Amino acid sequence: MNAQEISRTGLDVEWRRLEIIAQNLANAGTTLDADGNGYRPLQLLSGPARSFADLSRSGAPAEVLAGVRVYSIEPQNIAPRRVYQPGHPQADDKGFVMVSGVDHAGEMVRMLTASRAYEANIAALNAARQMYAHALKIGRNA
Repeated sequence: MNAQEISRTGLDVEWRRLEIIAQNLANAGTTLDADGNGYRPLQLLSGPARSFADLSRSGAPAEVLAGVRVYSIEPQNIAPRRVYQPGHPQADDKGFVMVSGVDHAGEMVRMLTASRAYEANIAALNAARQMYAHALKIGRNA
């Protein structure tokens, strides 16, 4: 796997992470039903596409490098929040509504981190492309 393909795997994972964060933020204000069920914020788990044991072998061939991948997307165990909205149709007798426990600040931090990782992968992809182009130019001149 070459440097461009590795960067593409990183782009794919970070794009998917941004989609999950957007979904969490979009559902931040959703209310719970009478049984207490509702939207549970999701978390994307990712890591190397190959195990560290494969990567740490001495003299491992280049095809062992496989970039990163999404392992799973799992719901987080975050308690719902109580919000005071006395005019809401689902408000209790004290005017509180139970809504999804999405942490707005935490999601924004994750969004900034994911977007920076995405940008870093784009920079690495462009650098690899430039190096390959220069190598071809040197090969033509030789």
